Amino acid sequence: MKTSIKSGKKDFDTVKTFRSIKEKISKEIKGLSYEELMDYFERTRLKETSPDQR
Repeated sequence: MKTSIKSGKKDFDTVKTFRSIKEKISKEIKGLSYEELMDYFERTRLKETSPDQR
């Protein structure tokens, strides 16, 4: 069974997207104290959803 390789421009570049997210977070938390960092994580934490809410 042969696999075909799609050519062309990608619609979504995962590596580029996650790199920009990491850089944004890094800038936001630079220089924060432990308490400020924990508050940041609490404010920006993803909320869990049940399968019914999706």
